[in-house]
Amino acid sequence: MLRSVQEWKEYAIQATDGDIGHVDQFFFDDEQWTIRYLVVDTGGWLSGRRVLISPIALGQTDWSEHRLPVKLTRQQVENSPDIDTDQPVSRQQEIGYYQYYGWPAYWGGPYLWGPAMYPGLPAVPLPGEPAAEPPRGSEELREDPHLRSTAEVIGYRIHARDGEIGHVEDFIVDDRSWAIRYIVVDTGSWWPGKKVLLPPQWIGRVSWVDATVEVDLDRDTIKNGPEWDPDTPIRRDYEERLYGYYRRPGYWAPRELSRL
Repeated sequence: MLRSVQEWKEYAIQATDGDIGHVDQFFFDDEQWTIRYLVVDTGGWLSGRRVLISPIALGQTDWSEHRLPVKLTRQQVENSPDIDTDQPVSRQQEIGYYQYYGWPAYWGGPYLWGPAMYPGLPAVPLPGEPAAEPPRGSEELREDPHLRSTAEVIGYRIHARDGEIGHVEDFIVDDRSWAIRYIVVDTGSWWPGKKVLLPPQWIGRVSWVDATVEVDLDRDTIKNGPEWDPDTPIRRDYEERLYGYYRRPGYWAPRELSRL
C-alpha cells in the first residue's frame, strides 16, 4: 500500500521487549529513490541518541495504535553502531551497521534490496545464477553514499521547464518495498490549493546545493493533470489515470519487476 512518510512521523518504535523511541525522519537513497533507514529518536531511554532502523527489521505496522514493531531487542539497538544522523552517512558506516545485524547489504545484488526484492525476504537468485553475495573488500569502501534526509528535501522548490510550480511537501512510499513512488508537490501561490504527484523517475535533476528539483514537464501540463486528494487513498485506477495523462508507462509494468 502507498503511504505518506509524514504519516509515519512520530510513530512509536516497539522492540520485542519494549519501546525504543519514535520516528523522527527517514534517509533515502537518491539513486534508487528508496527509503533505507528510519531515524529513531530514542528520547530519554538513550539520552536523546538517534539510531537507524532498516526496513529489514520491521514487522507489521499497527496503524490504529501508530506503532511500528521491529524484530530487534532493546539491547541490540542500544549496542548498534553509533552513527551521527546529523552528518552524511558514509558507506563504511553502513557496512559496519549491516555487519552488526548480519543482514545482506542492499547495494550487494541486482534487486532493490540487494539479493532480495523486498526488505527482510530471502535472496532471489537470477535464472541460472547463484544468489548475489554482499560485496566485500576495498571497492565498496570507495563508493559514495547517496543518502538524503526526507526532512531536508521537504521544502525544496520544484521547477518545470518554463518556471517554478511549487515545493516538495511529502513523499509517498510503497510500504512493502519502501520505494518512493511519488513526490507530493504543493503548487502554492502558483495554483493555490492544488497538490499533484510526480514520480521521482520523471525528475531531470536535483540540485542539493540550491535546494531545487527540476522536472521535464511544462507548467500547463502539470496544472491540467490529475489532482491528488491527500484524504483519499491512492488506488491503482488513480495511478493508471495519472500515468495515462502523462503518457508514461507505470512502475508496475513487467520491465520494472526486478526493481520493485
